[in-house]
Amino acid sequence: MAKGWPVVLTEGDVVLRPLRRRDARAWLAARASNAAWLEPWEATSPEAVTGPAPTFAEFVRQMSSQARAGTALPLVIQYRGELVGQLTVATIVRGSLCSGSIGYWVSEHVAGRGLAPTAVAMAIDHCFGPVGLHRVEINIRPENAASVRVVAKLGLRDEGLRERYLHIQGSWCDHRTFAITSEEVPDGLLARWRTAGGA
Repeated sequence: MAKGWPVVLTEGDVVLRPLRRRDARAWLAARASNAAWLEPWEATSPEAVTGPAPTFAEFVRQMSSQARAGTALPLVIQYRGELVGQLTVATIVRGSLCSGSIGYWVSEHVAGRGLAPTAVAMAIDHCFGPVGLHRVEINIRPENAASVRVVAKLGLRDEGLRERYLHIQGSWCDHRTFAITSEEVPDGLLARWRTAGGA
């Protein structure tokens, strides 16, 4: 089994846990009710899609396979027992880089309550602890003000603009890269976030 997987992380009412097949109904309902809220930021593929879209079970199977291989951490965000989002640490690379990138979404009805920064801080601490990474980055479209606020609250370093970095809704879009290394938070990012009054 990969380092730091499987895992359940808890901070108050916020829980991060592995994505499961039995999450299908709640996950699909959350995605459907938040379609307009999430769609502008959703990654797409420039390659033509052939065949049927994968089922939720196939999606979970693929993510779980990546988790066991140590290349991703696919986690559900729960708030007071309700599935309200997802956070995935992806593109985990070992060797001389020891890095990963985080992507996340939360339901609109819980946005602004500190859930996203709390979940991101929990995940980064886990990456710097049991997973053994040195650096984590988050790539955000400059227009995504809500996500930019999340990394600003956590004090991640702005490393600048990556032009036409990811394919989003049919176009290659610029992203800003925010990053942090383990040396910057020797006592943990969640502890720093708590001290700042966030959690």
